[in-house]
Amino acid sequence: MARKARLKAADAIFHIMCKSISEVDLYRDPEDKEKYLLLVKKYKKLYNVKIYGYCLMDNHAHLLVDANGADISKVMHGINFSYAMYFNKKYEREGHLFKDRFKSKIVDNDKYLKTVSLYIHNNPTDISEFKDCPEKYAFSSLGIYIGKRRDHFNIVDYGFVLDFFGNDISTARKSYYSHVFGCNDEKLSEEFEFQDEKTEYRSGRKILVRNFSYEDVMEFIASKMNISKFHLNIKYSRKLVRAKALTVILMRSLCNFKFSEISRALGNISQARLSKLSNIGIELIGTDEKYENIIGEFIKSYT
Repeated sequence: MARKARLKAADAIFHIMCKSISEVDLYRDPEDKEKYLLLVKKYKKLYNVKIYGYCLMDNHAHLLVDANGADISKVMHGINFSYAMYFNKKYEREGHLFKDRFKSKIVDNDKYLKTVSLYIHNNPTDISEFKDCPEKYAFSSLGIYIGKRRDHFNIVDYGFVLDFFGNDISTARKSYYSHVFGCNDEKLSEEFEFQDEKTEYRSGRKILVRNFSYEDVMEFIASKMNISKFHLNIKYSRKLVRAKALTVILMRSLCNFKFSEISRALGNISQARLSKLSNIGIELIGTDEKYENIIGEFIKSYT
C-alpha cells in the first residue's frame, strides 16, 4: 500500500514527532541526546530553519520547526539518518531505529501554536523527578524559554512564541510557565478539533523565498573567494576544496536542490564527493569566522 503523501508547505510551522521502534530506546544516555541536539543545530544552520522548541524523551522527540522556505523532509531526513548512523555504530547494531517516517503536523494558527509549544514543554512532567519542575529537565527548551538556563547549543528561537504571552520578556515568561502544567494530551486533542479556524500569525514572520539559481551561488562564491566561477567545475583541485564546499552548502541551504542537480552544476561530481564537500562546508561555517555568516551574506546580496 502506498504511503500517504506528507502535507508540506515551505512557509509552514511544523510540530514534529519522532519515535523509535518499540524494543529500542531512541536515546540510551545523555550523550545520545546531546548528539541529537548537535545534529539539530547542524541542519538548522545548513537549511536556515528556525527551531521554536524541543523536548527529547527516552523513546521519542518533539520539535517545533519553522521551515522558513526549506523542505522539511530534507531537514528531518538529514537529522534522523545521521543520528541512526551514529546510534547503530555506537551500539554495534543494524537495522531501523525509527518506528516510521517522522510525524509532522502543520501549525496553522496562533492558538494551536501556543498549545503545541506548551504541550511539548509539558512532556517532562511524566517523569516523577520533574513532575513539578519540568524546566529542570536538561533536554527540553523550557528552561531556556523562562530564562533558567542558557541555550548551550544555540538552537532555540523562543522570542516568536513568547510574544504571544506578554508585552515584555519577564511577563511573557511568567505567563508561559503558568500555562505549561495544564497542557497535556487531552488539551492538545481539544485543539485538533478546531484546526479549521484560520488566523494570521500576529507576529511578523518573514519567510525566506528560496528561488536562487546555481548561477547566483557560483557567482557569489567566485567573487568572495577571488576565483573564476569556471574553476568550480574543475573536478580535481585541492586549492578549490573550500570554494566548492561552500558552494555545495549554499546550493543545499538556499536553492532546495537535489544532490543530482548540484552534481550537474559542479561538473557531474559523484554523490560521495558531494557528501564529503557538504561535511567540509558545514565544518567551515561552524568553526571558521571567515565563513560563519556566509549564508546571511549571500541572502543580503541577492534579496
